[in-house]
Amino acid sequence: MLLTVTSTAPEAADLGFLLHKHPGRVQSFDLPVGTAHVFYPEATAERCTVALMLEVDPVALVRGRAGSAGRSGFSLAQYVNDRPYAASSMLAAALGKVFRTAISGTCTARPELPAQELPLVVEIPALPSRGGPDLVERLFRPLGWDVDVRGVPLDPTVPAWGDSRYVELRLTGTLRLADALSHLYVLLPVLDGDKHYWVGPDEIDKLLRAGEGWLAAHPERELIAHRYLANQRDLAAAAVERLAASDVLTALDGAGTFNGVGAFDGAAAGGGAVAGAPITQEIPEVAAAPPTPSLARLRADAVLAELRDAGARTVVDLGCGEGALLARLLEDRTIERVLGVDVSHRALEAASARLHLDTMPEHQRSRIELAQSSLTYTDARVAGFDAAVLMEVVEHVDLPRLAALERAVLAVARPRVLVVTTPNSEHNVRYPHLEHGHLRHHDHRFEWTRAEFEEWATGAATRNGYQVRFAPVGAVDAEVGPPTQMAVLTRTAPEDGMSA
Repeated sequence: MLLTVTSTAPEAADLGFLLHKHPGRVQSFDLPVGTAHVFYPEATAERCTVALMLEVDPVALVRGRAGSAGRSGFSLAQYVNDRPYAASSMLAAALGKVFRTAISGTCTARPELPAQELPLVVEIPALPSRGGPDLVERLFRPLGWDVDVRGVPLDPTVPAWGDSRYVELRLTGTLRLADALSHLYVLLPVLDGDKHYWVGPDEIDKLLRAGEGWLAAHPERELIAHRYLANQRDLAAAAVERLAASDVLTALDGAGTFNGVGAFDGAAAGGGAVAGAPITQEIPEVAAAPPTPSLARLRADAVLAELRDAGARTVVDLGCGEGALLARLLEDRTIERVLGVDVSHRALEAASARLHLDTMPEHQRSRIELAQSSLTYTDARVAGFDAAVLMEVVEHVDLPRLAALERAVLAVARPRVLVVTTPNSEHNVRYPHLEHGHLRHHDHRFEWTRAEFEEWATGAATRNGYQVRFAPVGAVDAEVGPPTQMAVLTRTAPEDGMSA
């Protein structure tokens, strides 16, 4: 795979200083997936081009612990794929290693260079774009690039087949080199829609560092966060929440300086505020306005409110994933016992790390347990709880297995209250980045309309001695309803000495 960056600035060969790579030498760098080569096809005072070529070693890729090919159930696909040719997260990783100093905006030999905006041209001959040329435009144009993107036909000799998912990209703009490289580092894996390594919570910090100064204000920041973080909803929600907070602080800086401790230095705004004085009504409205909560936050808030209303003191989170809801449950001191259950051992390891179980004080640690189990099989460990939660879980279960899930949870475990949330498929038309007919997540087996969800939940409640009510989560669109729908099932009769 290949990427070139060309500068036509006066003394264009200064590009070598910025990149810390001498134009007169070919340099090679070993990476976990192969070898990256840096060379200069041309280097004159008028025009300088650097090329980054990544040679992928398919055997090394398969041996990688978390390679996307290694996750495939089709063994031949581990060796026969587009990875040696098409720009992807591997090329982004190579950028991050080979040009790390340039991305950080550091140049010890010529410290004045990193701050200079340069006329740049970036060319990538083969770039996978899950979203087509339109998505490429939406990602790069708001960052100041002129975008020339062309679809690559599946077969030039058979025009009727149309274009492939690959595009040829040429970006032209006047930017700092550090900004240009950070754009590529973040957006290449976003366009590819896949990462060749395991994505964990530390990737949030990596994304925010690379996107500092531009990502918070990007109109597609939610899409970028979701795709960069491999569509892991908990990680993406946390990233978007931090970006929203960053956006508010950036707005504050336009009128003054927020000093980080609840005070506002207003002298820069030209007013009479005293430096360090508490925030008052004279502060611009944006200072007091909290960031818009993410849908993930609204969903968790809605679930927690239902648990509080039910007076639940023991809660089992079925399909707990990496523990986002578990952390919120532990914050509520009225909840005495929490059990997180997931079929994925890796998810439970991430939840343990997220909650810092290894260093958690004993009085807190005694309140929580994690258990690996399948939700479609009965398990005595999940019985006897006041409340159970299936938050964005049922849509990950194959439709023929829903009857087994219903039996395991409602007929056998029989919590006093069950809270279920799931996407409202009618609302999908409000997501411009979601192609028609596609689901919100690659692991979703289905997504229900409001009528379909109500039919399933009402039937499950009736069959197992529960009553059910429904509530929206998120802003309700007059035409297509809320983005998330919620059902609360309450047991109607006492159960072996337990209160109904």
